[in-house]
Formats: sequence, structure tokens, C-alpha cells
Amino acid sequence: MTDRLGLVVSGSLESGVEVKLDGGVSVEDMAVGRYVTIEGQRQRFFGMITDIGLGVIDPRFTLTPPDISDPFIAEVLSGTGTYGTLHVLPMLTIGGDVDTLIEGPQPVKTVPSHFSAVNLASQQDVELVFGGEDEKRFYVGTPLDMETKICLDLPELVKRSNGIFGKSGTGKTFLTRILLIGMLQKSAAVNLIFDMHNEYGWAGTSEGGKSVKALKQLFPSKVAVFTLDEESSRRRKVSTDFVVKIGYDEIEPEDMALLRQTLNLTEPAVEAIYQLRRRFGRDWLRQAADLPDSEETNELLKELSIHESTFQNLKRGLATVGRLPFIEPQAPDNAVTRILEYLDRGINVVLEFGRYTDITAYILVANLLTRRIHAQYRERMEKAMGEATVKPTPLVITIEEAHRFLNPEVAGRTIFGTIAREMRKYNVTLLVIDQRPSGIDTEVMSQMGTKVTCLLDNERDIDSVLAGVSGKGALKSVLSRLESKQQALIFGHAVPMPVVIRTREYGSPQSYQEFLAAGKGEGGKQAEKDIEELWG
Repeated sequence: MTDRLGLVVSGSLESGVEVKLDGGVSVEDMAVGRYVTIEGQRQRFFGMITDIGLGVIDPRFTLTPPDISDPFIAEVLSGTGTYGTLHVLPMLTIGGDVDTLIEGPQPVKTVPSHFSAVNLASQQDVELVFGGEDEKRFYVGTPLDMETKICLDLPELVKRSNGIFGKSGTGKTFLTRILLIGMLQKSAAVNLIFDMHNEYGWAGTSEGGKSVKALKQLFPSKVAVFTLDEESSRRRKVSTDFVVKIGYDEIEPEDMALLRQTLNLTEPAVEAIYQLRRRFGRDWLRQAADLPDSEETNELLKELSIHESTFQNLKRGLATVGRLPFIEPQAPDNAVTRILEYLDRGINVVLEFGRYTDITAYILVANLLTRRIHAQYRERMEKAMGEATVKPTPLVITIEEAHRFLNPEVAGRTIFGTIAREMRKYNVTLLVIDQRPSGIDTEVMSQMGTKVTCLLDNERDIDSVLAGVSGKGALKSVLSRLESKQQALIFGHAVPMPVVIRTREYGSPQSYQEFLAAGKGEGGKQAEKDIEELWG
């Protein structure tokens, strides 16, 4: 098949252009998501195929199809009586005039003229648009049917909160690991990962149940594993750096308010928490949970204007929290201080939850720690701005089940909603992972800088991810046709234009070697030694 595909016959800037395929080009060789270039009179356009169709010159062919059992007749009709069409969304101009040659690819502001030639994009065209891997760009995958590397601009990525979406089993965890390794390798940011299913610390699992190496095995000097469940870590032979315990006195009303849905608390019960905190101080939770059913308690509730049924509702919720094994009357060490010590040294922290995969435990711990760490970063950034000193290293906080923290009902009141809206004001951003993006508040979704989207089959989820994106209709067609595994659509600030990728390999000895070899911090000889030890 030649590189030339056909000619532009119609279109517009907003909806894209229609291309009539040449007679010698088979429509079956085309695929949604592939790249093409269009040779305009003054500019070269770079675009993506978003739809493929069939056309006929004479409408009667659709009513009375000709007999094509004779190969000669079929060949004569192809390209004359019948033809294939492509819908192409031009996104960038590459070369063709002095400005684009000097400044690089630019967003399109016009359309190519009638009968401009359309060609398959070459490796060089793709490299020109997406750039090669360097100290800022990190290789995440390849375009469909090409071997060129697609790279993300990591400094741009960490400037804003980002999202990884896709239905269950599409490879979100693998994509997340790859992005985290990129940030770790290029020192674009330090990461705090709330690892609900123990997939990012020492080892993870593939869809087939096979064990794959996670961050700590590949980069032992750059990753620390914290755990809520020391027993689970020991059974899995994971060497941990710190065991997290939460004291009753560390839990504040704001931490409990986010648990309203999971604990089935009423609105008055949430209000009662603040009243009890004012009455009992830091030790409010233990004292409130221990209040007996007595006349004195009834008097106290009347004094605080808390209805008895409200208090019983709250007490059930407090009992659920109190039964979590990592909650203790007094924490032996301060988890926030320990996490910050590692982050300040440039060491990424993975907090494993072990057996405690209950959503109550996950929301409580993630919210409690994030609120305090964000407060510390805010204080440091304000001090750095006031005294013109060095700002803290950018911090990316990774959370799973993101809709639990960022749904419309709670996003306005949670620290995660605050971080998403602040963008990078205090050098803290989010990496959210979710299979239900429609459950996330629309304002939060609009603030996300880059979205990496695997296959979604729910119409509301697709609309949520693509809300506010230029060319939404065309990208919707591309997104709905992704394969169920190892393919993703990436768009936003970290890439110059939307791109469909086949994600780079993860889990084989060769892939580990590639990650290690690219990691600047491990050092040449040390990296070779690590490779030998890992599978020597």
C-alpha cells in the first residue's frame, strides 16, 4: 500500500474534513486513531482518522447492488462507482511555512484546500509532533500500527491534576505504574501513592494472575513502602519502611465528614461531630464513643441540642471506625512527619493497605494524611514565597476509587477537591484513577490537565471524560473503539494533540531492563548490578 490515501473533498474547521480514498487503497486497511498528513497549498496538516465510511457515485448501486462475482467487474467498480471515505480531524500544522518550522507544530486555525493530498503519517512526522525521549519527555507507548515512541511532557504533566480512566480490566494499574516510573525517573515530582490493592509497592499482578515487579523492586533507593497492615506485608515478603498507626486524637471532624456516605451518617449526625469536638477537644472521638446510655448522657445531648436518634446514628459510625485495627488510642509515631521526611529526601512513598481494602479505611486514611500533608506544603510554599527561598519539590498524590472523594456531593468540602481546583498553587497535584469518571464532579474534571483513558463503554462516563474537549464528537468515536486491553487515548497538556497509543510493555525482563537503563538516579554500573540481581 502506498503512503498516499486520497484527496480532501469537503469539511470544516470544527467538524474535520472528508477524504475520498484513491481507488487502489483498501478501506479495510484503514483504522480509527491512525495519523495522516494533508499537503495543503501553504501548510502541512497533521490529523487523526476519526471515522471510516463507504460511498457510491450512483445511488442506484445501494438499491440494486451489481454482481461482483466477476473479479474484473469488482475491480472496475472499485474507485469509480464505489469508494471509501475517511473523516479526518486536523489538529496541528507541521512545517509548510516559516513560523511552524521555527516554532514547531502549531494548533490548526484553518482547513486544507479542496483536493489536497492525504498521506499516511511517517515515523518522522510523528517524531516531529511528539518529540523524542529526553530528560523531560517519557516514553509511554506507540501509535497504532507504528513503532515510533509517543512521549509525555512530564513537567507539563505534574503542573496540574491528571486522571487515568477505564473500565475494570483495561490496564489502568499498568498505565499508572508506567506514569509513576516516568515521574520517578525524570525526577519531575515525588509521589505519595495510596495503594488500595497493594499493586505499586513491591509487586503487583497482571490480568492473568502473574506477579510483576512494582516500584520498590525496580528502584529500591527511590521508593519507600509504608503499610497499614504489617502482618499482610510479612506474609507477602514485602520489606516495609514504616507501619502507619492512627491515634483517636488525630481524627478530626473533617475526616469523619467525608465518611458520611460510607457510614450512612445523617446530616445532623455530621453536625453533631463538630459540637462534640468543641465539647471534648482532641479526645472527642474516644469520649463520644464511650458515652454510656445514661441520664447524664441524655442531659449532655440536650445541652448540645443533639437528638438521641442522631447520636445513636453517629455512635454506630464511630464504632465502625473504632474497630479498624490500625486505629489506636495513641499513635506511637507521627505518620505525617515520617512521610514528609521521605518526600523531602526525594523518596517516593507507597502506602499499602494490606487486608484493609474496605472503602471506609481507604477514605479515612487518605483524607486524614492528605489534609495534613497539604497544610504543610501550603505553609512551606507561603514561607518560600515570602522569603524567596527554595520551594518544596512538586508532590503528586495518587488515589484510587476517586469518585468517592470527588463526587459532586463532597468535592466542594474535601481536601482532594481543593487540590484539584488549586492546580499547582502549593506544588501539590492529584493523579486520580477511576472506572466511573461520571461520578466525579464536573468542575474537578474540567481542571484536570491530562487524561489517559482506556476503554469506557458507559455513555455518561465517555461524555464526562471528553467534556469541554475540542473535537469531542470525533474523539468519542475513537474512544469507543479502543481495544479492551493495552490501548488508551491520551489528551491534554502533556501531549501536543490527542493520541491513541498501544501502551509500552511492562512485566517482562526486557521491559524492566529498559526502565532501569533509562533511570538516571540508579547510576550505570549500579543499574547493571540491579538487573543481574533481579533475574540473574
